[in-house]
Amino acid sequence: MSTEALYNSYRTQLFSLAYRMLGSVMDAEDIVQETFLTYDQLPDVSSIQNERAYLYKMVTNRCLDLLRSSAKQRELYIGPWLPEPLINRESPDDDPSAAYMQRESISTAYLLLLQQLNAVERAVFLLREIFYYGYDEIADMVGKSSANCRQIYHRAQHSIHFEPEQMPSISIAESYIKEFVRSIAMGDTSRVLELISDKVVVYSDGGGKVQAARIPIVGIDKVSAFFTNLLRINDGQYLMDYCIVNGMPGLQFRIQDQVQYVYSFGYKNNLVETIYIVANPDKLRHI
Repeated sequence: MSTEALYNSYRTQLFSLAYRMLGSVMDAEDIVQETFLTYDQLPDVSSIQNERAYLYKMVTNRCLDLLRSSAKQRELYIGPWLPEPLINRESPDDDPSAAYMQRESISTAYLLLLQQLNAVERAVFLLREIFYYGYDEIADMVGKSSANCRQIYHRAQHSIHFEPEQMPSISIAESYIKEFVRSIAMGDTSRVLELISDKVVVYSDGGGKVQAARIPIVGIDKVSAFFTNLLRINDGQYLMDYCIVNGMPGLQFRIQDQVQYVYSFGYKNNLVETIYIVANPDKLRHI
């Protein structure tokens, strides 16, 4: 198969692996491009028996290298770290991770759970859980034994506690968000109380580049005051766009035609329990 045909067949799958590994849209896109450029320059591709697995191995190892080289930078990150928002990205029907791409394993909450795993654990877990590779194939990709990969996977599986059934349907989530924004704008506190948990938490990622809360904002009163103040300060200057963020309804907050904030939401017991705000301009350049 030609490199172009391979690119058309596997680009989306490889991007979804790299994005889950890194939490960065731009880095994931760069790694996929670099992988195909390198593959195209290999002296003898005819000797490669499984082209798909070979490409996954190349992407996985590039992700591992990048995670190792950027570990110190992550430790020094100012304030909460959130993944770059993935806006309105669709996955084709032939993508084996398509069901996950739209909701569960591409959500902000799930990506943050993956961050609890080290780089190799994350690779093994994703290759097994999302992309259905066998342990022998994973072992070849990450340079471990098959038995070791099996142990790593089960250890990672036990450490990730995600409840996708807590997520509402897309239509219900969209109605929640629109009603939440309307209620905040109207000062309808009673309606806000019906939509979000009294233990709601806001995580705001400014990366030290723009003004943002460096510690989580906790509790319904503080969160309501935070959003009321944000709308008041920017009254008449902002535009709120509803969009799909990491597979679920979210918001883009524009000021002077520039995206300043992207919001995604986490749910529990049919209430908004977590609000994630990406304000770091470096993480919004791809939008």
